[in-house]
Amino acid sequence: MIIRLLSAALVAGFLAAVVATGLQLALTSPLIIAAERYETHAALDADETRLPIVLAHAPAQGQAPAQGHDHGNTGPGAEWQPGPGLPRMAFTGLATLIGGIGYALLLGAVMLACGRAPTPERALAFGLAGFAAVALAPALGLPPELPGSEAAPLATRQAWWLMTAAATAMGLYLILIRRAAVTILGGLVLIVAPHLAGAPVPPEGNSAVPALLAAQFAARSLGIAFVFWAVIGLAFGWAWQVFGRAAEAPAHA
Repeated sequence: MIIRLLSAALVAGFLAAVVATGLQLALTSPLIIAAERYETHAALDADETRLPIVLAHAPAQGQAPAQGHDHGNTGPGAEWQPGPGLPRMAFTGLATLIGGIGYALLLGAVMLACGRAPTPERALAFGLAGFAAVALAPALGLPPELPGSEAAPLATRQAWWLMTAAATAMGLYLILIRRAAVTILGGLVLIVAPHLAGAPVPPEGNSAVPALLAAQFAARSLGIAFVFWAVIGLAFGWAWQVFGRAAEAPAHA
């Protein structure tokens, strides 16, 4: 059972990652690169406005000069990121692959725990529920953001995302699996509660990223997430059936 679950998750995660990575490179990566240019220009403009202060604190004679407009992106404490071009594409694909396999494992485990034998149709339904819990519901309060966008502190966004995803998943379970009047009511309360509490609010400020670019990124990210979860569900159900027949074949030989 465990080998069958792992094998189906590997196949589903790989197929979903191939499809989603291709869509990301074609649809969202160009928007990220464009937003990073706006972010860089905004940082340069900010440095220019601080120019008199920088000159007043210029290094003393004989002291090593500062390294130009690095904006804190280099140095020992800087955040690591892959280089542009092929390295960035490779890490995008790798991150998507790891996420795809992890979500496929979770989907299979939830189906088995709920007593639902995985078939392509049934796994697709669970995959769409996963999309609703992990991507759609959190995006109602925290839409996908481009670099340079105004955002609340990371820790508060992560906490709200985790609470919303868990509450939505549990709510869908109570509504679609349990299907009793009291559980349906409880499920609706769970789904709505995080949005009534409210997502973390970003600080007021003027983002350098155009609103149209941000809206396109949010819409395309959600579209790709929908395809990603649909492929995970279909591929997992298909692979589960294939590996099941392969395991039964030697027993009847």
